[in-house]
Amino acid sequence: MNDKVFRIAIVGAGPAGYFTAKAFQSSQIVGKKFAIDMIERLPTPWGLVRSGVAPDHPKIKTVSKVFENIAKESGFRLFANVELGKDVSLQNLRENYDAVVLATGCSSGRKLDIPGESLPNCISAAEFVPWYNGHPDFTNVNVNLDSDTAVVIGAGNVAIDIARMLLLSPGALEPTDVAEHAFNTFKLSKIKKVILCGRRGPEHAAFTAPELRDLTKIRDIQIFIDSDQINLAILRVDQLGEVDRDLKNNLATMRLIAEQIKNSLERKLEIKFLATPIEIKGDNKVEEVVFAVNEIKNSRVVETDKIFSIRAGLVITAIGYDAVGYPGVKIENGRIVNIAGHVEHNIYVTGWAKRGPIGVIGTNKSDSVAVVDLIINNLKEPKNALSIESLLKSSHQIIDQFGWEKINASEVISGEISGKPRIKEVDWKRLISLGTNK
Repeated sequence: MNDKVFRIAIVGAGPAGYFTAKAFQSSQIVGKKFAIDMIERLPTPWGLVRSGVAPDHPKIKTVSKVFENIAKESGFRLFANVELGKDVSLQNLRENYDAVVLATGCSSGRKLDIPGESLPNCISAAEFVPWYNGHPDFTNVNVNLDSDTAVVIGAGNVAIDIARMLLLSPGALEPTDVAEHAFNTFKLSKIKKVILCGRRGPEHAAFTAPELRDLTKIRDIQIFIDSDQINLAILRVDQLGEVDRDLKNNLATMRLIAEQIKNSLERKLEIKFLATPIEIKGDNKVEEVVFAVNEIKNSRVVETDKIFSIRAGLVITAIGYDAVGYPGVKIENGRIVNIAGHVEHNIYVTGWAKRGPIGVIGTNKSDSVAVVDLIINNLKEPKNALSIESLLKSSHQIIDQFGWEKINASEVISGEISGKPRIKEVDWKRLISLGTNK
């Protein structure tokens, strides 16, 4: 009996893409096999594991070893430096593959849509995070750390990461894989205080207890939270009856931090809740942020007529991400329109692009398994069509798995010399040269 080999295109080489590939590999049976082509716009794979996870969280990045094992399986091919919509169309992929899975994530930062948001030094997390992580598209982001106070708007793990990165000492960052250009900027930073502001109450915070506990382990950072806000949040939650375990842990951790005896440390993080930014002021640069004070009535966040302002020279917004669209794909509420992962015809979606920017890296595992099960149930007979090499221009410079391994080895060797996990190459041309020279 001859195996039926179905050709699968996965667009996006981040966690969602790799876990989708793994789900296909694990679903192979006698008579049904899968040839997987992973297509990635950047010259490098790993997605947010490379360009999103904070440099001082190396344990989270070890999932990349799982990705490399997936890439070594027979039937898997990497096509990096190939951009959907530019180098190859979604229609071409749809016509020539048995299934196309979009694992393109959410890379567009949401806007506050308030006056002053366009002032210099008001930066989206969608720019700041890849800037310090060495994403080649963001090396020229202008980040000025000359003021003593920064405001981070948002109450998720990304906001916590940013606040921590702004306050870490150069000594704490030096042994990490933070991008060299960013490290040089952080070394000269004058920021001593970060104020993190969330629109809703403590019970609605999207950051997690482990992230908060990590903050308390940094000896030279002092954390302030208004204990009254936490106690009121606990009362509101208790009135709802049964309380989610994670929420209970989050509030307990916040109360512990709020009640800690404070020392006279130079670096300070203040976490404020029930504050909506309404204007950013400044003369050709960020100088002040004006907030409306909110309150909770009948479980709803309501803006009051009270305001307060914070003098600051830097604002970073971390209020969420939206998926980026492609011709033939609709975006609604920041994600690709889909039904349980099915977009249309033989096009599917998984990860953040499917469900929005929620969940951790591991959330993509179960998500991908469910989508792959749906795809396999819909597969009938394999197509006899063109491969991606035939769809690209003959002169196009593809970085395959071997090419990526050369880039990876070069970065790791450079890092070993400097006592770091790696020194990331951030120049597009240099990355392509490293990845394509035989």
